[in-house]
Amino acid sequence: MSSIDEIKDTRIKKLNLLKEKGIDPYPAQSKAKFSLKEIQDNFIDLEKNKEIKWIAGRIMSIRGQGKIIFITLYDGTAHFQGLLKQDILGEEKFNFFNEVVDIGDFVELKGIFFVTKRGEKTLEVEDWSMLTKTILPLPEKWHGLQDIEERFRKRYLDILMDPSVKDLLIKKIKFWDTVRNFMKEKGFLEVETPTLEVTTGGAEATPFKTYNEDFKLPLYLRISVGELWQKRLMAAGFPKTFEIGRVYRNEGSDANHLQEFTNMEFYWAYADYTDAMKLTEELYKKIAIEVFGKTDFETRGHKFDIGGADDKWEQIDYVETVKKETGIDLLNTTYEEIRKKLDTLEIVYDGDTMERLMDTLWKYCRKKISGPVFLRGHPKLVSPLSKSKKENSLLTERFQIIIAGSEVGNGFSELNDPLDQKERFIAQQELLDKGDKEAMMPDFEFVEMLEYGMPPACGFGFGEMLFAFLADKPILETQFFPLMKPKQESL
Repeated sequence: MSSIDEIKDTRIKKLNLLKEKGIDPYPAQSKAKFSLKEIQDNFIDLEKNKEIKWIAGRIMSIRGQGKIIFITLYDGTAHFQGLLKQDILGEEKFNFFNEVVDIGDFVELKGIFFVTKRGEKTLEVEDWSMLTKTILPLPEKWHGLQDIEERFRKRYLDILMDPSVKDLLIKKIKFWDTVRNFMKEKGFLEVETPTLEVTTGGAEATPFKTYNEDFKLPLYLRISVGELWQKRLMAAGFPKTFEIGRVYRNEGSDANHLQEFTNMEFYWAYADYTDAMKLTEELYKKIAIEVFGKTDFETRGHKFDIGGADDKWEQIDYVETVKKETGIDLLNTTYEEIRKKLDTLEIVYDGDTMERLMDTLWKYCRKKISGPVFLRGHPKLVSPLSKSKKENSLLTERFQIIIAGSEVGNGFSELNDPLDQKERFIAQQELLDKGDKEAMMPDFEFVEMLEYGMPPACGFGFGEMLFAFLADKPILETQFFPLMKPKQESL
């Protein structure tokens, strides 16, 4: 088998041969005006009328039989067969095709449509021209890219050679289209909020740091989809807003954790977390049917059913669940007791604050929950932006959606008491001062907005982890172009 360098050298010689003949191997325009899918759909009329048409695409296969060559074109919409005959093309054009064309090249073909004896729609070629001469060969059809890192580094080849990858990514596009259409149908306005922030509000995560040369100001890439900004819009008189956008978290990455991903958040004035629960349950059920065509799923060792319109998701309590699984009453416990329990359970934890230990203990408990369920009754300590419950100020009006042992949605009645919010921000700052990198940065200009007044509101957010779960794929597999370390190679 020839080495890549030998193949490359051979193809460059073919490239130079094209140039010597006065042929541009990379023309700017194609004569083809219809996609191969449109040709397929209108084939009967095209064949009947004996219309002469140009088609174009990448050559995916070449099968030669003496003075006859069959090729398969692919343009991203469909595959289509072309037939080149020496007696129709002429000896010179036919031989030149054999001499300079390789699998992977982009070409355009001119001819008349007919159906072969095997029933395959085909273009009988009267002329051809080069659109893009390739230098490197495509991966073998039956083996593709075997190395996982190579697959993601050369994602364009992975998508090209494996139709299931393309189908998955198209399904992901439909996933976000379904979310967007649902929110608009419910009267929510789609907004855009800053991705560069002075403080990273709205979530607890380690941010990426950057710097604004003009303002001489350190900045952060956002870790939520504009939570504190969308709440400002509530104060500005926008009653229903949502945003779908990228967020960035400077933390560990693996097959199920990313540092850059897409989230959606909505905010709804004059509504509380129970209203958000009803809306999100309806949304998730719509996603299941419209995107996946089913309600029952299996992923990460869990089986679950999203349910129909008349089914209601179970609700479980945060404190009761932790107590049932570990014996710890989070409302009557100590730092030492939780730490001792984590050590007994041999749970590795990052961070040494009461909030972080409490959250780690809960994450141990959630692994057994297949869902879908609503988790309610979160302690105030782990919910710095949520309104407290009237009947118990230690708890908050917050909910999370649990599926397959993970949180795939988070919402609450928004805290709009400026004095309470200021106290919670101060508590978060104390956590930051103690070294908790995931504590929430205070935003006292947000507190000032609350002093001007924000209506009662609920908010909710979820990310593309939900899509990965429903598709039963690691989230890395659902990315168009995952972040990869660059190769250390010289040109």
